[in-house]
Amino acid sequence: MNFSKNGLIISIVIAMILGIVLGATINNNKSTAYSAAKETALQQCNGNKKHESIVKAVYNKEEKSAKKDIASNFSLLSDIFLRLIKMIIAPLVFAVLVVGVAKVGDFKVVGRIGGKTLIYFTCATLIALSLGLVIVNVFEPGKTMHLELPEAGADTGVKVASQTAKNFVNHVIPQSIVEAMANNEVLPIVIFALFFGIAAAAVGSKADSLVSLLDALSHIMFKVTNYVMKFAPIGVFGAITAVVITQGLDVLSGYVYLIACFFGGLLFFVFVVLFLICTVLKIKFYKLLGLIKEPLLLAFSTASSEAAMPKTIEALEKYGVSKKVVSFVLPLGYSFNLDGSIMYMTFATMFIAQAYGMDISFADQIKMMLILLLTSKGVAGVPRASFVVIAGMLAMFKIPVEGMLLLLAVDQLLDMGRSATNVIGNAVASAVVAKWEGEKI
Repeated sequence: MNFSKNGLIISIVIAMILGIVLGATINNNKSTAYSAAKETALQQCNGNKKHESIVKAVYNKEEKSAKKDIASNFSLLSDIFLRLIKMIIAPLVFAVLVVGVAKVGDFKVVGRIGGKTLIYFTCATLIALSLGLVIVNVFEPGKTMHLELPEAGADTGVKVASQTAKNFVNHVIPQSIVEAMANNEVLPIVIFALFFGIAAAAVGSKADSLVSLLDALSHIMFKVTNYVMKFAPIGVFGAITAVVITQGLDVLSGYVYLIACFFGGLLFFVFVVLFLICTVLKIKFYKLLGLIKEPLLLAFSTASSEAAMPKTIEALEKYGVSKKVVSFVLPLGYSFNLDGSIMYMTFATMFIAQAYGMDISFADQIKMMLILLLTSKGVAGVPRASFVVIAGMLAMFKIPVEGMLLLLAVDQLLDMGRSATNVIGNAVASAVVAKWEGEKI
């Protein structure tokens, strides 16, 4: 890895540290000011408990609102960076996949790669779901932490919706490729690109100029990616600072056990499960990890797997994975193989059940896992997809949906871990399929 890339990674790390320090300072100053004002107001209540509760509620609400206003100024930096990344994804995925499929030129080969990809995704999903259940049952964070439960009927801000075949089709089959690209829905773009690439191969030499044009487009988009990545430290700084201002570092103290359990599970999945898979298939795991460290850090710091996609494609091609494999497996993985997010679904559902003192039988947990195996694939393009699926599971098993509020305080931090794991999982998936295809990596 050359100096410029190492310099970028160092810049991102420094930005994260500065973001935490600045965010903590602003958060502390703002909390101190509001605490003093609240104390003065409480003294004027002359011991009236009703007035005191009203004053506390008003000042707590005003304090949160003020912090949110300050945080929005910093989150604007991360919003700009993420929007720049998102503008790259649609043309890059389309160009890379069409060129990859067109150059293969054989529908049977594409079908073979697709079959192997889906087999691996299904196995990885089952392992991730099972691991989430094992971790939450062994360490029982919901029972151990004794959290104060939300009021019954409290608004979670997440719409509970059952996942149906119609929903799945709506998020997979595009009715307009322009609409899919405008909304950055990766899976519909993949579907259209597959048809387009196969058709281009069938046309033969007449499509050569168009394929060459798309090949040039993919190279241009990679160059645009490199330009955009120069803004990464600024985006990371904004994202981290905004989170610390809004949430505060003190909120972590009450959730240390939950965070440790979940991150421990993620680390086990990466350094035991994925490492063993790579070892069995003679894939150089740590070499692969070294090449994707830049997109990995980016995904962690911004809590966005999507932000890491362009650089992950570059890293995998440098590792030796062919364009035909990486252009197919990686985009598909962003809908079907989000290992960290999938593990969170069983973990979070059972955590909330434990917090409410509910005993979910082993049979019901297996049922939950099998349902999630399907429903986790049906939310491609749905905002806050993990929460939508979890809300559906809670409703299905009659667990209070407002229990999701127990996780909101630290969800951003947990999402950072989920996003980083998603990137590693999809990188390994691409290497596995490449190995099964007989590629020398």
